[in-house]
Amino acid sequence: MTTAREYTKRGAFAAGIEGPACDPDGNLYAVAYNDGRPRAIGKVSPGGEASFFVSLPEGSMGCGMRAYPKEGALFVADFAGHNVLKIELTTRRVSVHCHEPRMHQPNDLAIRSDGTLFASDPLWDEGTGQLWRIDPDGTAALLETGMGTTNGIELSPDERTLYVAETLQRTVWAYDVSGTGAVSGKRLLHRFEDHLSDGMRCDASGNLYVTRFGKGCIAKLSPEGELLEEIALNGKQCTNVTFGGADGRDAYVTVADNGTIETFRTDVPGRCWAMWRSAEGF
Repeated sequence: MTTAREYTKRGAFAAGIEGPACDPDGNLYAVAYNDGRPRAIGKVSPGGEASFFVSLPEGSMGCGMRAYPKEGALFVADFAGHNVLKIELTTRRVSVHCHEPRMHQPNDLAIRSDGTLFASDPLWDEGTGQLWRIDPDGTAALLETGMGTTNGIELSPDERTLYVAETLQRTVWAYDVSGTGAVSGKRLLHRFEDHLSDGMRCDASGNLYVTRFGKGCIAKLSPEGELLEEIALNGKQCTNVTFGGADGRDAYVTVADNGTIETFRTDVPGRCWAMWRSAEGF
């Protein structure tokens, strides 16, 4: 079940490949499509064929992405422009959902079923980071500053727990999330002994899949933070992960050193796939 294989051709994406996100039709999107166009996002068919989808505006640089089924859109963390961008999947129109000059380098996103976003915001040169909430109207609220290098971020299936990874510190934190999007009760979920962590996603049972950049594997953590499994990949520089496919049990991993996306099967669907199925009008 947990044997990874390459899903797209090597080199189809550049070394900046990140932000995998799927739509309900089984298409997969990722940044750094490698066809010579700057700031390109690629679209991968259910058969694994990659093609150009859209370019981001000049001055922008995409990183983490999340699909929002209720609006038929992708949200993109724009770490160069201090933005969260919105791409309409049908029209390919790109707009600024949130611009916040106080953001360092917005890196990755988590999304709630009502469209509320949570964003990690590292300052890599200083090894620090921040945590933001972006409300559905695009208003940004700073939730915490003075953190480590915040990177991977995800919500639990019941949306009551927010997970945030600090890459250089090799930690994953858990917060309680209120109905208004306030966070409290910060606690250490897991600390890795080596290598780095990057993007992460939950499955529908609440297990957390964490990319281990440099180690070339996905760490599967229980909701209590226990390391359940390490899933080996072909490449070493895995940057992010998402779920999709016909039953939501296909995990897709962006791998920078091979410029490809790898895939493996899981025992339960991903939270993001389950969110599509519960969305109305998509």
